[in-house]
Amino acid sequence: MPSPPEDWIVPDWPAPARVRALITTRGGGNSVGPYASMNLGLRVGDDPAIVDANRRFLQRFLPGEPKWLNQVHGATVVAAETIVQPIEADASVATSRGCVSAIMVADCLPILFASQSGGVVAAAHAGWRGLAGGVIENTIQALDTPPRNLLAYLGPAIGPSAFEVGDEVREAFIAVDQAAGSAFRPYKPGKWLADLFALARQRLASTGVASVYGGGQCTYSDPARFFSHRRDKVTGRMAALIWIGD
Repeated sequence: MPSPPEDWIVPDWPAPARVRALITTRGGGNSVGPYASMNLGLRVGDDPAIVDANRRFLQRFLPGEPKWLNQVHGATVVAAETIVQPIEADASVATSRGCVSAIMVADCLPILFASQSGGVVAAAHAGWRGLAGGVIENTIQALDTPPRNLLAYLGPAIGPSAFEVGDEVREAFIAVDQAAGSAFRPYKPGKWLADLFALARQRLASTGVASVYGGGQCTYSDPARFFSHRRDKVTGRMAALIWIGD
């Protein structure tokens, strides 16, 4: 397979060599206007023919067609191998060589997982609702691997200086773990700045996953490189993908 565009993200983590992963940016595609240029989302108002062309370009760098999901900010995890058409879920797990687990994001946090043996991988879509609802815990359970033997990679998401949320979001997390309060900074009455990266790291640590990489790239503050729904409202979607190679 050819090398992906330089602007795209190849995770820097000590996953086994057979584990391959890729995160697209907004560069390299054919979309125009607010979707410029590598929009991969079919449900955001972009021309479907152009999105299809973008997806075909993406596939040049993959071993097969991505197993797309219809994401609903939930915590359902499915086996990627069972996906024929996109189904309602927010994470998928793959154990077959060349089966590409894929999720789309434009502020929510993409989390990629791999076992240290390289025998199982997963991709999870983790916005605040998914994190609070247990998408990390459900994905780890579906991986069927001791958490100490897993690696996780946090891709680009809306950063802690931009993610304004209300009291109800903070309360949803501290109701489960009081320590989650440290991931929220007071902003104005009834509003907080939330750190998705810190919340994810807390949840991963609580499940026993100690090998966590990435994190810190803010989609909101880098309009040249990343789509951001919170910043632009009408915008495209990036993809985070992982698979087991040869």
